[in-house]
Amino acid sequence: MLDRLGCQHAHSHVPSPIVTSTVPDSTHLVSEGAAAEAAAEASAAVPIPLLEPADGVPPVLDDPRQLAQAAERLAAGTGPVAFDAERASGYRYSQRAYLVQIRRRGTGTLLIDPVALPDLTVVQEAVGGTEWVLHAASQDLPCLAELGLRPTRLFDTELAGRLLGYERVGLGAMVERVLGYGLEKGHSAADWSTRPLPEPWLRYAALDVELLVELRDRLETELIEQGKIDFAAQEFAAIAAAPPREPRAEPWRRTSGIHRARTRRQLAAVRSMWQARDKVARARDIAPGRILPDNAIMDAVLKAPEDAAALTRLPIFSGPKLRRSATTWMDALRAAAELPDSQLPSSAGPGGDGLPPQNRWAERDPVAAARLARVRSALNAIATSLGMPVENLLEPAVARRVTWTPPTPRDTASVTAALIAGGARPWQVELTAAAVATALVDPPAGTATSPKAARNNASNPTADGAGGGTTPGGGTTEDGGTTEDGGTTEGGQAGGTAPRRATRARRPAGPPAGDAEPAAADGQPPAS
Repeated sequence: MLDRLGCQHAHSHVPSPIVTSTVPDSTHLVSEGAAAEAAAEASAAVPIPLLEPADGVPPVLDDPRQLAQAAERLAAGTGPVAFDAERASGYRYSQRAYLVQIRRRGTGTLLIDPVALPDLTVVQEAVGGTEWVLHAASQDLPCLAELGLRPTRLFDTELAGRLLGYERVGLGAMVERVLGYGLEKGHSAADWSTRPLPEPWLRYAALDVELLVELRDRLETELIEQGKIDFAAQEFAAIAAAPPREPRAEPWRRTSGIHRARTRRQLAAVRSMWQARDKVARARDIAPGRILPDNAIMDAVLKAPEDAAALTRLPIFSGPKLRRSATTWMDALRAAAELPDSQLPSSAGPGGDGLPPQNRWAERDPVAAARLARVRSALNAIATSLGMPVENLLEPAVARRVTWTPPTPRDTASVTAALIAGGARPWQVELTAAAVATALVDPPAGTATSPKAARNNASNPTADGAGGGTTPGGGTTEDGGTTEDGGTTEGGQAGGTAPRRATRARRPAGPPAGDAEPAAADGQPPAS
């Protein structure tokens, strides 16, 4: 039996039978049993399942007149505006939005179909310079920008959680920890390009913005209490001002398992098959991994079949769908085999920051490897004292650049200039410049870190959380960033395991969290 409870959130993390909420006039559908259990076992902080939006599931807007009327209601609302978007990563090649969710006090929740309404500038005009609230903003901002939606001010609840030291920063985990509600995340990996969208999916989507502004308000209070509100403001401004990410120079090097390619000729084969797959995927608007999984590319490259018949005898290529496209993949392998040596890719490849791979630092420059170990140690100590992940204290790529090529002289002023040039925000520079400058000073000959120790440090780049990367706002990274729910994308950081506040800086790790979308390359559903 289900019952509606009048709600208003108390400032305790422990929900009570009458759950309070700062969402105006909210009445959330919850389970009587869950509410009773929460009351009887308050010390366990049992989350109350949030099963229904306060105002019910709104209709999906797909008509320009409906959109114009909704924009008027949005303009008449008050306070920050919550935004979210659903894509079809893992199903479609593009990263376009297939549903946009918006909520504002006094307006309620809007669900917009951006396929039918690809121009949402009327929404942009309605919200003006109002603050946007998003979770893992850098995940959604690119697809929202394609619709004409760009914030001038924002608050990123996922990044706020990182700065505050939460180990689990997914939306579901944070709503549960901070507000005491449990969000259902069962449709996170759905194909949102589906039309019509099923009602349970729409309910899930509406709930994603239901408490986002309330979460923002509570996190802002915590940021003020911890003295980190200025840190957050600078990070949020950096995200809002960040230009579109430049395409990767050699995206094929992201192929899962590419480390098994031992020769330049094999690397050329990986590149050729990757490019053939990308061409097909782009034309059909299907995620590349659904056309041909990464492990199929690597199997073909390493087995080097002589013809299409031999290719289709490989287990992955033996199915009817891949058998029909065998000629495409065999042509790609032949093209790579016929390349002159001068056109083969390098074995190392360009690093994301133009530096040698970290596991090569010790052999390329043991002194630089020792410097990197000292810089990491210094940054970790600061991050631990602040209770935040080290990658949010200072972007790892910035730390590597200043370490590989230290400024002259190696003093605080020069390091400050180098960090600013690398994109570090003022709060990061203020906290780290002096410590980094000290760590950059090489000890006298004979007392430096031994080559063996430097090699161990350089070959374990993620042990102290410095191996990943963050965008200007500490969000997604090409080396491993977060999903919308704070999970991982392509081997990145974030996620976590324990539902408690972090007491030391660490780089959370774990499987994709609740509303994380499926990866766009390897680990796909079966190829089609």
